[in-house]
Amino acid sequence: MPGTDHPINRTLDITLDICPMTFVKTKLELEEMELGEFLEVLVRQGEPLDNVSRSCADEGHTVHVKENREGEIWRLVIERGDM
Repeated sequence: MPGTDHPINRTLDITLDICPMTFVKTKLELEEMELGEFLEVLVRQGEPLDNVSRSCADEGHTVHVKENREGEIWRLVIERGDM
């Protein structure tokens, strides 16, 4: 899902956090945003990447971009959905 054509409204770096704090911080950030805004999240591969992606979708948000940035760091672009 490469692409950078989404207007990024906020960026969240959770590369130093571990689960479940990765999703908690992402959820709190999304709650501060308006419907339709885009959040860029930098996250480590493995459990944090899987959990944030899945949990955001479960909460009604849309993950538009999921791309490897460098090594274990991934970039997600999440559109704030109707929670």
